[in-house]
Amino acid sequence: MWKPYVKAIAEFAGQALHILDRFHIVAMLNKAIDEVRASEHKQLQADGYEPVLKKSRWCLLKRKENLTEKEEVKLSTVLQYNLKSVRAYLLKEEFQVFWDYVSPHWAGKYLDRWCKRVMRSKLEPMKKVAKTVRRHRPLILNWFRAKKAYSSGIVEGLNTKIKLTTRKSYGFRTYRCAEIALYHALGKLPEPEIAHRFY
Repeated sequence: MWKPYVKAIAEFAGQALHILDRFHIVAMLNKAIDEVRASEHKQLQADGYEPVLKKSRWCLLKRKENLTEKEEVKLSTVLQYNLKSVRAYLLKEEFQVFWDYVSPHWAGKYLDRWCKRVMRSKLEPMKKVAKTVRRHRPLILNWFRAKKAYSSGIVEGLNTKIKLTTRKSYGFRTYRCAEIALYHALGKLPEPEIAHRFY
C-alpha cells in the first residue's frame, strides 16, 4: 500500500493485475485493535477500574480456531463487557466475512457497508483502517478478480527468514558470508561442523 510502490507498479507493470493481499489488511486491522486495547487498558487503570483487559492481547488478535483453552475463557470474559476493545474486535470479526465472497461486485458492496459502520464507531484507529481500505478499494477487490488464486504469504515468509538470517549474520565481514548463510537458512542445507568447542 506504500504510495511509491503502487506508483512504481503502475509505471513499470501497468498491464499487471495489482492485488493487495489479505495478509496486509489483516495485519492493519490487528494493529488497530491493539492500539484501541492498549489505550483503553491504560484508561481503565487510570480510572481505578478492574483490569479486565490485562493479558487479553492475543485472544483479541488471534483467529478463533487458533485460541488456546485459556485464551478462549479470557475472550468470553472480555466479550461480556461493553468496551471499545470489544467493539473493535467485533468489527474485525465482521470483516472476515468479506473474504468469503466470490464476486468482486458483492464483495465491494459489503466492504462499503463495513467501512460506513466503522466510520460511525468513534474508534480512531479503526477509522484509520477504514479510510485506507476505501482509498485502496480497487486493489483489494482485485483479489476476487484473480479468483483468490494469489497470496503473498510465501513472499512474506521468505522476507521474514531473510531478515532473521541477516540479523544473525551481523558480524560477517563480507557479503559472500551473509550470502552463504542465506543459502543455508533458505535451502535447509546442513551446517558445517563446529570448528571450535567452548566447553
